[in-house]
Amino acid sequence: YHAQPSQGTEQEKMDYALNNKRRVIRLVLQWAALYGDLLQEDEAAMAFLEEFYVSVSDDTRMIAALKEQLPELEKIVKQVSEEPKAAQKKHKVLLQLFNTSDDRAQKRQPIRGSDEVLFKVYCIDQTYTTIRVPVASSVKEVISAVADKLGSGEGLIIVKMSSGG
Repeated sequence: YHAQPSQGTEQEKMDYALNNKRRVIRLVLQWAALYGDLLQEDEAAMAFLEEFYVSVSDDTRMIAALKEQLPELEKIVKQVSEEPKAAQKKHKVLLQLFNTSDDRAQKRQPIRGSDEVLFKVYCIDQTYTTIRVPVASSVKEVISAVADKLGSGEGLIIVKMSSGG
């Protein structure tokens, strides 16, 4: 981001720096747009985005041409940093997926259809049971697993609750 040529006139050096900075900003914007969900879970990535935003903000004082990209960068940084808070408020559902791994340092791997997930299934009488099903399970397979666990499939439905306030 801060690369400078060692040769050329002052104007050529400024043009070179501006073009490099614009390219890096575009790259970071594309990266954040594509991987925003994963970035919010990575403290180092979040720290980098915030530090990068501050660096670009500082540079806009000296290079006015960068100001046009600053609002978009600010929007991405805010969006990525606020998504975990919004997700916590939004995901109050009767069928709850939770992580069974206690090892936070575990390497992230792609999810495969054969991987299993653990669900908490809440019942009307305010009790719940847990089931383990493959990620690629259909709704019918999930209901069948719950019916097997509860001993009865009569009247089972999956409900997603959400609240608009």
